[in-house]
Amino acid sequence: MLLSQNKKDWFGNVRGDILAGIVVALALIPEAIAFSIIAGLDPKVGLYASFTIAVVIAIVGGRPGMISAATAATALLMINLVQDHGLQYLLVAGIFAGILQILAGYLNLHNLISFISRSVMIGFLNALAILIFMAQLPELTNVTWHVYALTAFGLGIIYLFPYIPKIGSMIPSPLVVIVVLTVLVIAMGIDVRTIGDMGELPDTLPVFLIPDVPFNLETLWIILPYSVAIALVGLLESLMTAQVIDEMTDTDSDKKRECKGQGVANIASSFTGGMAGCAMVGQSVINIKSGGRGRLSSFTAGVALLIMVVFVADYLSIVPMAALVAIMIMVSIGTFSWSSITEMRTNPWSATIVMLVTVIVTVWTHNLAFGVISGVVLAALFMASRLNQFMYVSKSFDEATGTRTYTVVGQVFFNSSDKFINYFDFKEAVDKVIIDVHRAHFWDISAVYALDKVVIKLRREGAEVEIVGLNQASETLLDKYAVHNDPAKIEKVMGGH
Repeated sequence: MLLSQNKKDWFGNVRGDILAGIVVALALIPEAIAFSIIAGLDPKVGLYASFTIAVVIAIVGGRPGMISAATAATALLMINLVQDHGLQYLLVAGIFAGILQILAGYLNLHNLISFISRSVMIGFLNALAILIFMAQLPELTNVTWHVYALTAFGLGIIYLFPYIPKIGSMIPSPLVVIVVLTVLVIAMGIDVRTIGDMGELPDTLPVFLIPDVPFNLETLWIILPYSVAIALVGLLESLMTAQVIDEMTDTDSDKKRECKGQGVANIASSFTGGMAGCAMVGQSVINIKSGGRGRLSSFTAGVALLIMVVFVADYLSIVPMAALVAIMIMVSIGTFSWSSITEMRTNPWSATIVMLVTVIVTVWTHNLAFGVISGVVLAALFMASRLNQFMYVSKSFDEATGTRTYTVVGQVFFNSSDKFINYFDFKEAVDKVIIDVHRAHFWDISAVYALDKVVIKLRREGAEVEIVGLNQASETLLDKYAVHNDPAKIEKVMGGH
């Protein structure tokens, strides 16, 4: 079964994966160079990283068809470390970040992705689409009309070529754009910016190296904050990208394996002189839309990238940037959730706010992690507020027995615990109080503390208190943390009075 699945992942879509991998490789080159520049590094650091990570993740990753390489999200975190300590310390930070990501996989931290709501995910995609489009603006600013014409022509090919009978479904339209625009620019002698203008390309293969730093506690304290940040941001973006590709392809992926795979890839990249990276939504979408589905597409992208920049750099350098801009604009358009605009009128206002905050924070900071964390926190606050509103306590009185019954309905937790306490009348003279919690659930120690406080206060007023209807989970929590039946701890709960 495992052998059959591996065979399908690698050779189930050979033609589509190879062609898509070539397209992705071309799209990776300018971005890898740009991300190196962002981090204050030589272009070859990003290019070597993209090659190594793409190849390694194809073998050890958990999401076939997903592209990982050097990214802006991780590059932004490296700027200060590179400025203060240089490349060698960055390589050590990448190794340690990889170790942390492998540990995260073993600790099942990938399950935290379940806390990301649909509103946050849509905000993440919309923000990413905006950032991808904004990243193309420098190539469309202060340029001649030829660039606009070539970009528009490229977009026309991208969207119309697939409708050509037979051949339209055989060759990825982004690859056609690259070939056609390159030939057109050379044939007509059009003077426009090319990949060669982005920076000097490496002319040698990457080699194994051990970072030249002292391996001691001082080095660890220097790299630790950066390693933790790179590991967290890398995992967050990788897991969310995997989820996006899962939905696009209607397939599942092994998130635990993906965490470990990202760690192994970053360690390998650092030992070959590359920067740490993670999954890339833009390139992954290009891959899927170009027909890539298996591990071979990521492997091909990495190998093709290395071949292009080392062995055929002269040919690669003449590809016009307008062709790549057209491809990235296609990715931006395809990534943006256009239905979210119309859904703003019908969705709950809280969902719309979460989505917009995720977009605004991400675009403002140019950091997908900050945007996602902001969205998750805001979504949690809204959820806590809604659960608080649905919690209430009704009461009834049996005059024959002098028994007051409080019926609790809803979720009792940190945000509703004070509200829970306020429903009880502690000055009422009754013989017995029954707290019926058949329709309630106690979630945390704040809820247990609130119940303790209620029971103890009622008993001090002379009432006999009985709790009925606890579900198993709530009863387990109370057995472990409740103190209303422990005289030695009661004074501590009540604040000493």
